[in-house]
Amino acid sequence: MEHKPLRDAFTGLPIFFAVARERSFTKAAARLGLSQTAVSHAVRALEARLGVPLLARNSRNVTPTEAGEQLLRSVAPQMEAIDNELEALNELRDSPTGTIRISASDHAIRSVLLNKLKTFLPHYPHIKVELFTDNGFVDIVAERFDAGVRMGESLAQDMIAVRIAADAAFALVASPAYLARHSLPEKPEDLLQHNCINIRLPSMGNLWPWEFEKDGHVLNLRVDGQLVFNNSYDCMDAALAGLGVTYMPEDMALAYLQTGELVRLLEDWCPVWPGLYLYYPSRRQPSGAMALLIAALRN
Repeated sequence: MEHKPLRDAFTGLPIFFAVARERSFTKAAARLGLSQTAVSHAVRALEARLGVPLLARNSRNVTPTEAGEQLLRSVAPQMEAIDNELEALNELRDSPTGTIRISASDHAIRSVLLNKLKTFLPHYPHIKVELFTDNGFVDIVAERFDAGVRMGESLAQDMIAVRIAADAAFALVASPAYLARHSLPEKPEDLLQHNCINIRLPSMGNLWPWEFEKDGHVLNLRVDGQLVFNNSYDCMDAALAGLGVTYMPEDMALAYLQTGELVRLLEDWCPVWPGLYLYYPSRRQPSGAMALLIAALRN
């Protein structure tokens, strides 16, 4: 048996409920913002599709029939519940909600994300952002992250990338106290004779090679030293304590370079690196909350 008439009945139910509650086609039409003719036609069409009269009409008033009363008791509350759920969806659209999980380096979190989140989060109190510090190269799909933040040269081809920070220079630095005990390096290879403070990338398991560039010549140098960290800010603190030479994004060291607590070395060998990007899988449609965060982070 074909049940299409029952499915089509839903289009007339809200109009029927309005007439049955108002006990008047005129009042229902005014409440719905429709003409009385349109309301009357919709109710008659609904009755025809269902095959039963829903309203008893006379010259003075309109009252529900037994079938109409049954619809009012059983279906009207469910229709109201559906309306409430749809209204809740509208509220979510106007006030997005959800949790966004992002994997990022410690430097990206401190230098970019926190600054922009200070402005973003107060505007969207129902959005939560979870930031996971990882200086390695995380598989954000396997680890169930919504997005990651890395420098531009590290991005996979199947990711959508949005630039969130300008290109960044790197700086090789040491404290005056350390340099008072050691000769100044004149070329990158001289660092092999220095106590270098390294960082280990968790996802790769090895020490991060220091990359230098000058006049088109690129040199990846694996240096050695007594200290290894998995956090770039710990490397900076160790350099400030006079424990060795370290290599970091320039903006991390800038305040200490200005005060003289750190000294910059081999500046003409330190390249500018592609800026930070927020990236997420190309096959995944961003949620409303994610789309708003992308717009706020976009540089």
